[in-house]
Amino acid sequence: MLNLNPIEINMKKLFSLILFFFLNNLSHADWLNFRGTLGNGQASVNSVSKLSITSPTSWKAKLPGRGLSSPILVKDKIYITASSGPKQETLHILCFSQDEGKLEWERKFRSTGRTICHEKTCVAAPTMTSDGKVVIAQFSSNDVFCLDLKGDLIWLRGLTYDFPNAANGLGMSSSPVIAQGVLIAQVENDADSFTTGIDLKNGMSIWRKIRPKGANWTSPVLLGSGAKQKVALQSKNGISIINPKTGEEYWSFEEGASTIPSSTPIGEILLVPSNGMTALKGRIDQKSHTQLWQDNKLGPGTGSPTVSGDYFLVINKANVLTCAQITTGEILWRMRIKGPSSGSPVATSSHLYFFNEDGLGQVIKINQSEGKLVSGVDLEETILCTPAISENALFVRSDRHLWRLSEN
Repeated sequence: MLNLNPIEINMKKLFSLILFFFLNNLSHADWLNFRGTLGNGQASVNSVSKLSITSPTSWKAKLPGRGLSSPILVKDKIYITASSGPKQETLHILCFSQDEGKLEWERKFRSTGRTICHEKTCVAAPTMTSDGKVVIAQFSSNDVFCLDLKGDLIWLRGLTYDFPNAANGLGMSSSPVIAQGVLIAQVENDADSFTTGIDLKNGMSIWRKIRPKGANWTSPVLLGSGAKQKVALQSKNGISIINPKTGEEYWSFEEGASTIPSSTPIGEILLVPSNGMTALKGRIDQKSHTQLWQDNKLGPGTGSPTVSGDYFLVINKANVLTCAQITTGEILWRMRIKGPSSGSPVATSSHLYFFNEDGLGQVIKINQSEGKLVSGVDLEETILCTPAISENALFVRSDRHLWRLSEN
């Protein structure tokens, strides 16, 4: 018989506990914003080469209403929004377990702002955001909710109460981000157009920045990290790089930009849907920037560009997927995929994932030499959102269901 003293037993228990948490964290990669934690569609996880509905680790969960918002992943949970009712006046925030698809909690709220939207979109269009401690949901009605991870309400803001003219006739869809403890909510429209920085602790506005008037469906993106993190705002006029704590502008690009696909950050470089595609590199210390290149053959359709390693991928209006170098814009290869699409592609270091509006998911093996379609999955429901990637799994939603898709 093996005899262990109390110290050895405790050490074994401690080692087992550490190993459990380590393995648990490996299997659940966070995806905290629209298009991922970095906002560029890239995930540093193991790739899935074949998406399966029937895999033992795949599942489907029913949703209570419509939504274009993407799932976000925090620890071992999925957070997502939906809207329901004759006028989409009921706002839902839901939490599911990643492993089993079990509904952990649901919170319902009544909209305080306008719920008028184009028939293709809906009130639950913006994607949620998180700092790993709280989750934030912003709706087209300009209602903003902050909850802890257990679903307890911390604060709410009905921005329409303060700014009753902040709306457009087609619906809002900009997804918020969190930077340096400040929530950046972009409320840009045809009338009272602005972006505001909201204190994450109490929901109070710290600053408000007047923005160009015009319907704008792009989302703010993060540049850098920590105390030096900046936020890029995009409008029809171009790009504004701001301090998230004050709204102060560091530098701007004023050659115009798209109002649908958003910019894509890669370190100090920002890929802007402008005149096709324009790559900018900022110099914060000098409050200026350098234009690296511009190419009118690289303009995206509805979806935003995504990153994989040293290159980026973009889908144009003709459903052609193009791979190009980030630093030079050199086109490496092109291939046609099955569209049409509304969401953005996402990628790992070796695979790109893309869903068209008919619910067909396409998995494309990618490198700098070629792209090759390796598998597909047909969910047979309209998909308008951008997927989220976790370790060995992909998460995607329709109006009716949320799926986890794993490999056989």
